[in-house]
Amino acid sequence: MGLASVLAALWIASASAATAPAKQPADDPGLRSASVLVTDGNNGEVIYAREAERVMPIASITKLMTALVVIDGQQPLDEVIEITHADFWEGKGAFSRLPAGAKLTREELMKLALMASENRAARVLGRAYPGGIPAFVKTMNLKAKTLGMTQTRFDDPSGLSNASVSTARDLAKLLNAAARDTRLREYSTLQSLEVRINRTSTLVFHNTNLLVGKPDWEILVQKTGFTNDAGECLVMQARIDERPVNIVLLNSFGKLTRTADARRLRKWMQSQVQSSAMRAEKVARQ
Repeated sequence: MGLASVLAALWIASASAATAPAKQPADDPGLRSASVLVTDGNNGEVIYAREAERVMPIASITKLMTALVVIDGQQPLDEVIEITHADFWEGKGAFSRLPAGAKLTREELMKLALMASENRAARVLGRAYPGGIPAFVKTMNLKAKTLGMTQTRFDDPSGLSNASVSTARDLAKLLNAAARDTRLREYSTLQSLEVRINRTSTLVFHNTNLLVGKPDWEILVQKTGFTNDAGECLVMQARIDERPVNIVLLNSFGKLTRTADARRLRKWMQSQVQSSAMRAEKVARQ
């Protein structure tokens, strides 16, 4: 082979190597979310973390704390509350399907806030609290302190305010607290809910987490979130390989990225278990 042929072959080989996708390290699940924390729900052991201390807007993940404050307040869940124009959010992301004049129970409002991420439902819950939204938000922040959420601040019950911020590490603590309440587990994992808004009309709402109801997932408690500034967010406790696992995914871009990240994470965890089992078996044979 002449020198020109050798140089051509080397050029082709180097070009192929440059364009080939980089091999993903075995200890990296390849997640696309900006901030991630995965912990064992039983003992708090960190399974995977990246930028877990980064403070950022958390969008509707806020509603988990909203629900906890309502539960702690022991307000009657069967009390009927009428939605008024005072419950309308005037800033960005104000979409809601609940009209003024609709009457729903506090329990229905909690279900809608958690499973369908209904913003107006969350604001109604805050407004109907003793002292209204100012007292409600103050109680949210006090609850965060009792849970040890030192990098968290809440500014409204819905999460539409970008001043509602936290970290993945703090949200794992919130997730643990929510998972201890059977009602929050039930409400957040409903696949759908039909509510009556007047004498003749009903509305059907669906869960915003695409993994809820999937036969290959056992989700114990969950909450999604999205604003332009927070990106796509997802927190959930799911049973993986017979143990509860807390998953916090913040600031994903692309509507399906958070769901894909959860799937990538579970696949990675299962591969890690299999690799460990194979290594243990190899050592035992030696």
